[in-house]
Formats: sequence, C-alpha cells, structure tokens
Amino acid sequence: MLLLLHWFGQYSCCLAGCIVSLHVDPVICEAHTGVLYTELSPQECLPSLVLIPTRPRLFSVCRNEDLKEMLESSKESLKLEAMKRIVGLIAKGKNASELFPAVVKNVASKNIELKKLVYVYLVRYAEEQQDLALLSISTFQRALKDPNQFIRASALRVLSSIRVPIIVPIMMLAIKEAAADLSPYVRKTSAHAIQKLFSLDADQKEQLIEVIEKLLKDKSTLVAGSVVMAFEEVCPDRIDLIHKNYRKLCNLLVDVEEWGQVVIISMLTRYARTQFTSPWKENNEKAFYESDSEEKKGHTEEKPYIMDPDHRLLLRNTKPLLQSRNTAVVMSVAQLYWHLAPKHEVSIVTKSLVRLLRSHREVQYIVLQNIATMSIQRKGMFEPFMKSFYVRSTDATHIKTLKLEILTNLANEANISTILREFQTYVKSQDKAFAAATIQAIGRCATNISEVTDTCLNGLVLLLSNRDETVVAESVVVIKKLLQTQPTQHSEIIKHMAKLFDNITVPMARASILWLIGEYCERVPKIAPDVLRKMAKSFTAEEDIVKLQTVNLAAKLYLTNSKQTKLLTQYILNLGKYDQNYDIRDRTRFIRQLIVPSEKSGALNKYARRILLAPKPAPVLESSFKDRDRFQLGTLSHSLNSKATGYQELSDWPAVAPDQSVRNVEIIEASGSDSEEESSESEKTSSDSGKSSSGSEQSSSESELEQKKKKKTKKVPQKKSKPTAADRYSEIPAVYRCVCLLEGPVTTSSFGPVKTYELLHHMTGKGLAAKYHFPRQPCLYQPSMVAVQVILSNSSDHSLEEIHIGDRSPASLSIHCFNTIERLEPEASVTVSMGIDFSDSTQAANFQLCTKEDQFSVSIQPAVGELLMPSSMTEQDFCKEQGKLQGMNETSATITMETANASSQAISKQVLSVANVGVVSSSQNNFSRFAGRTVSSGALVLVSLELKESSTALLTINTEKTVMASMLLRDIKQALTQA
Repeated sequence: MLLLLHWFGQYSCCLAGCIVSLHVDPVICEAHTGVLYTELSPQECLPSLVLIPTRPRLFSVCRNEDLKEMLESSKESLKLEAMKRIVGLIAKGKNASELFPAVVKNVASKNIELKKLVYVYLVRYAEEQQDLALLSISTFQRALKDPNQFIRASALRVLSSIRVPIIVPIMMLAIKEAAADLSPYVRKTSAHAIQKLFSLDADQKEQLIEVIEKLLKDKSTLVAGSVVMAFEEVCPDRIDLIHKNYRKLCNLLVDVEEWGQVVIISMLTRYARTQFTSPWKENNEKAFYESDSEEKKGHTEEKPYIMDPDHRLLLRNTKPLLQSRNTAVVMSVAQLYWHLAPKHEVSIVTKSLVRLLRSHREVQYIVLQNIATMSIQRKGMFEPFMKSFYVRSTDATHIKTLKLEILTNLANEANISTILREFQTYVKSQDKAFAAATIQAIGRCATNISEVTDTCLNGLVLLLSNRDETVVAESVVVIKKLLQTQPTQHSEIIKHMAKLFDNITVPMARASILWLIGEYCERVPKIAPDVLRKMAKSFTAEEDIVKLQTVNLAAKLYLTNSKQTKLLTQYILNLGKYDQNYDIRDRTRFIRQLIVPSEKSGALNKYARRILLAPKPAPVLESSFKDRDRFQLGTLSHSLNSKATGYQELSDWPAVAPDQSVRNVEIIEASGSDSEEESSESEKTSSDSGKSSSGSEQSSSESELEQKKKKKTKKVPQKKSKPTAADRYSEIPAVYRCVCLLEGPVTTSSFGPVKTYELLHHMTGKGLAAKYHFPRQPCLYQPSMVAVQVILSNSSDHSLEEIHIGDRSPASLSIHCFNTIERLEPEASVTVSMGIDFSDSTQAANFQLCTKEDQFSVSIQPAVGELLMPSSMTEQDFCKEQGKLQGMNETSATITMETANASSQAISKQVLSVANVGVVSSSQNNFSRFAGRTVSSGALVLVSLELKESSTALLTINTEKTVMASMLLRDIKQALTQA
C-alpha cells in the first residue's frame, strides 16, 4: 500500500506520536507538475519512509502563513519540511502560488535536498510568476555548474520554464552547454529544453537543429528518446539528420526507456516509408521460368523484391518489443509492422495485440479500434482468435460495440452461423444501445453474405414484436435498408410491418415504415391508402421526421393511386401548409406545385413521377472503420477518425529506393582517455553532491560498454593529439610491464617535488606506520587509476605479520590492493604500489590497513592536481581545443604574482608543483600553457597564464570538469602568489 501512496504526494498518519511521512525524491514530484515522467530514472522512483517526531498539533493542515514562517526560518530542517509539504500540496493539485516569494528566497540554499525541492516548485510556477523568477536567473546560471547532475538538470529545467523572450539567448547558451555535459541525465534534460525554447521563439530553429544534430550522435540510451522527441517537434522534415544515426537508433532501441521507444518507433516508421521500397509487391515468380520465345514477345518481367538490409534491421530489432509490458510500446511495434512489414509477416503482431485485451478498458478501447481497422483488410490475421472478441456482460458499452464491429468484420461463410448465434444473445442485452448496434451488425452480415440474407431478415422481422421500442426501431431501419436490395421478393415483410405500424412509437421507425410503403406502394396497393388515412388523422401530433415522410407518402400515392388518395393528399398538404416547422411548410409547397397541375406549375408537373418514383440505389452497409486506414494506426487521428493538430501523414512508398549509402557510418575506435562517451559514462558526482550517479546511468553505461566490446568496427584515419603517458603505457604488452616496473616509467613524469603524506601514525597503528605519495606515473594496473606508493614501516619491537588492505568505503570504490606482506621485521620498511580510481573527484578513498591482529581505518585524499596526467600537444592544437571549451567550461581569475614567479621557468615550476600537467611550448613570451587529461575519464584540462603589466596575470582553466577547474584555479593561484 505504501508503494502506491507515494505517487500521490505526501501523506501523514498518526503512529505512536510520530508523523509517518511518505515522500519521494524531489525529482519525482515533477511528474505531477507538467514534466514528462520519463525524465526519471528507476532509482529516483524509490520512496523513502521517514519518521519525524512531532507534537499532535502538526497533524492539522498547515496554512500558508505557517509555511512562510517555516521557509523564513534559520533552520534548514524546518525549510526542508515546509518544502516537502508544499510539493505534497502541488502533487494533490492544490494551488501554492502564493508561496512563490518565500520559496524563491531559498533557491541559493546549500542544502542539496532543499534546493531540489525548490527547483521542483519553480518548474511548476515559473511561468506564472515570471517577474520573480527572473530575479533568480543568476542563481540558475551558477547552478548549471553545480557538481550534482540533478541540480544542473533542475536548473536548466527551471530556466527553460521561464517563458520570457528576453532570456532566450541565456536559454540557448545553457542548452548548448548542457548538450555537451558529461552526465547523460543533463544531456537528456537539454533535449527536453529544446522543445520549450522552440515553442517560445521559433526563430531559434537553426541553432536548435545544430544542438539536435549533436545530441542525435549521443550513444547514451538515456538521451535517445528525448532527442528524437525534440527532432519530431522542431524539424520532423529533416530526414537527412537521421541517416547517419539510423542504425544506431535501431540497435539502441531495446535498451531505451519505454516512452523513448514509442517516440523512436514512430519516427522510424515515417523514415522507412521515405527510404525503402514497398514490400507489398507480389513477386512474379513465373517470370523466372519463362521461355526465350515468351521473352521475345515483349513481356517485361519485374525483378523479384529484395528487402533492404536496413529495412530488415528495423523489423528485426523491433520484434522483441512485442513482448514489452508497456501497451504503448506493443501498439507502436504493431503499427510499424502494419505499415512496413511484408504482408505475410504482419500476423506476428496478432497474439501481442490480443494479449493487450486483458488490460484496462482504456487500453482495450484503443487496441480494439486498431484491430477493427486491421480486420477489415486482413481477416485471416484475427480469425483464429475470434473467441477473444466475444462480448462479456462486464464490458463497457463502447468496448462491446468495438468487439461487435470486429466480429462483423471477421464474418464469412464458414463462421457466420457461429457469429449469428452470438448475435442472438447480444440482442437480448439489457444495454439497449448495444442491442441496437447488434441489429445493425446483423444487417451488415446479411448484406455481405448473401447465403444468410433471408435468415437475417426473418430474424429481424421477429424482433418487430419485441417489447423494447429501441430494438423494434432499429430493426425497422435495418429491414428498410435490406429490402432496398431485393424489394420484389419481400412484399410480405412490408405488409407485416404495416400491420405493426400502430404499435410502433419511435419516430425513426415510423418514418422508415412510411418510406418503405411509399417507395413500394404499387406492391401494396390496398394497404398504402389505409396507412395514409391513419396518418391524416394523427398528422398534427406526429414528430417532424414522420410528417415529412407522410407528405412524401401522400405525393407518391397521388401519382400512383389518385382516385383513392386525392382528397387525403389535399387534406395533408393543407395541414402541412400551416405547420410550425418551416421545413414541412417548404416541402408541402414544393410537393403541391410538383404533383397538382396548375398554370403556375408549368412543365415541372410532367417530371413528377421521374422525380418522386425514380429508382434509388440500395444503401451500402459498411464498417465505420473502413476508411480509417488512411491514418497511421495508433495515432490520435486514427482514434478520432479526423486529422488532429500535429498529425504527420505517412508518405507513399518511393518507386525507386534512395541511395542507401547515406546510412553508412564508419565508426571510429577511440581510446578510453579520448572517448567523450566513455568519459561521460564514467562520470560520478563529487563529494560536494553527497550522492552517486543514478543507477540508470550506470546500467546504461554498462550496456553500452558491453556493446562496444562485442562490436568490432572499422577504423578510419583521424587526426588525434599525441597519446598521453597512460595511453602509451597501456599499449605496452603485459609481458614487458614487469620490466617497466623495475626500470622506471615509460614516460618521464612532470617535474615537481614529491610531497609525502601521513597515512597512519605509528602510535595509532601500534607500531605500524604508513606514508604515501603520488609518483605521477601511469598506473600499472588500470589506466583509469591514480598510482599511489605507500611506505610501510615497523617501529615496534616485534614483527608484524600479514599486512594487507581490508574493507573499503564506499563499497563501490575501485582500488587495486598491494599483495599481502607476510612479515615485516622491526625497524624495517617496504614500499608498495597501489592503484585507486578516484573518478576525477577529490573525495577521500577510505579503507582499512590490517595486520594479522589489528585493523586501522585510513584514508587517501588526493590533491586535485594529482588526478591529472600530462598531455602532449602543439600550441595550435591547444588553441583549437581551448576554443571548444568556452562559456561555462571556462574558469578564470586575475592574480597578482610574486616578482620571483614572473619568469616562464618559475611559472612552470610552480604550476607543475601543483598539477601533473605537461608544458606546451609557446611562441609568445607572455603566455604559458599547460595541458593534461583527467586520469579516470580522460577529460581535457587546459591551463593558460597571460602576463599583464605590474606583475598581474590572467589565469584561465578550460575543462568540462567545472568543479575541478575551480579547485585547480585556487591551488595554482596560491602557488603563484606566494614567495
């Protein structure tokens, strides 16, 4: 029960003097405030149960004044509780806009949880309170550089929700920066923001298309669905953007979230209809065996159809999704197969569609509509599942009607008897609307299958004695339509209906009988005048539709049996002349001039018979779903049978397939440190955020890495910067690495004094002492690890045994431990090597240093400069890469250096003492440049120092790692400003 309640906001109940507050991660609440639920990862959807000790008075609903007081409190806990209550109110649909000024004051809070909730609130009300929201734009811009990916994404979401044209440039810059963010979650949010910006300012279309083009190349499954949705909203006609990404989207489809799968499948359906030829052409196999003499006669044989491999790729990769638990995904695949697959392959979707009929009635309604359309053209698909469409008494009326429609479409000579038995049961239904629909279905079966026409007519005639007026009325209408097909054979039925006329009260049924008697009055010459006599007596009390048919009956009898009906006709025409309804008055005047000869009627009287008694074509009883196939299945337009706003029609198959080489992509194999995608996947939130990356990102990155290992792609030449030390070391065969360990590093490390840090004091370690330093060499064990050397010393008077590393914190910490030291004698020391993957974060690596008898908790915390490895590049490459890392990826400050540090050699010495970077040769004396890459993700870090006048200098750091940049800027600034 608790798992269900968390979707409806925050609920509280009394439990032993506490509030049991069930709440969700703040990002979840955005699903209730207008943001697509697909922006959430599975891990974000986990509710948490919090017991909050409180007094009984808090069980009453807080007023706005109380919430404002809590928000203005100096205690973070009260602010957090107030925001939880406010978001709970929003989730319940209540208006909390009055609290906007009090909430917006907390937008710059340092508390991560509070900031998340504030952003959730702002997304909901930013558009309504634009003036106040504009005051916080600078805060949102700063938050775009926050180390926590959820804060960055939330800031962009709020910024794009402020629909004020004046901030369009700021929004555009933020979207571009977010599109290059290392977190797939932030890149996904930027794709959502594209649609908002486009709706605000359509003039930004070209720039937004550039961002879409970039995001379409993203290999993260978290981004794929969102960017395709942005593509559909902004530039659905730019099919050229899909060419290079078509195969990637097909391959990623299975791993994309369900909402994204629906969007991608819909887009690929439209794409395929423009790029591939129709698979529905019948192959002329006989042409292959024709003799030479027949060929000479001029027969032009068609080439057998060969499906494009990319066409087959789409069908093959979507087929597994028919087993999806999401009904929208199954329906999307079904419509794709219906519009794209060869006819003999479409039937594979049948079982999946029938399976969906076990779902809720809303799902059943849509699925049955699509099945009804399919069953018209291909009855054989669903005939084996005919029993699945039998109506149950618990079905809603609209569900029953659709099932009835499908059964009628499936009717043929073989199964008509079974279907009619079902219909006999349905006619007795207490649901009158459904019973009437059943009668119409019987009429359609009688029209379509001539063998049962008489049987159906006789059955409908029996229904005329039914006590229910609705059933009788519908039977009359259907009989009227059926009799038009064979009027000469069923005069007895017309007589029978005339006898029952007095007992029928439904206007439409009475009008239908009058029309039949008038149309075939010559076949019932004795009955028709008597019926007209009865109608003359009750004319003024009849409904308008009955009066019109009475006038028509009088006119037809006047022309065919004037002796008996002339006076009756004149009487009825006089009554109609003064009727209150102008339609009846007009019809009466027209009939009088048409049938009664006079000087004013002129030559029109001569054509009265040809006008009134002209043979009329029999009505065609057709399914209401006959023409719905002009709309794409599964769309709103198909459901409404009317073109809805935004509907994009499927194009016809091209006669000749376009060039398929446009989809050929030569994938570049990039090393781990140079791959932007791998770096984005390995990103984790730093210690300031207090949270690790979402599980969805980890799972998506793992699946992508597995795909990369499985697929062997073709290498193409690419200009790359010179490999780093880690890259070159990783290329050395493992058999030679032990030699490298003895003889020294592969490349010379950056110059700088080795700083030693204490890991364990000998007093704390009971005689065991440990110190560590960073040798600034590539790690022998894994390129993404930072090499650490630990010096272990025994200052006790006895031997220490089995020195090793124990448990680590967090458990996910990737660390390569040194081999167990079996024995360390007194006063002896030993140096061992370790490798730690800090994930480009200065968060300490905590672990236990153990002996045979004791365990000691220790930690290694790296300086930010130790997380880098030197990168070799030319000055030209440096400037080029620096140009790519502008805007939010650039951090700079003006510093005043000590005079002794003003020379280029001194600058290099001080910078290298702080950071493990490489020196870039410069042609300008006033410029010093350094380049490096982060060890874990391989992100580029560029440091430049421009000397100014009077010992001032502009220190600039360009990198995607904005938190690392600010920390590195602080350390370098401190080194250069000290003597």
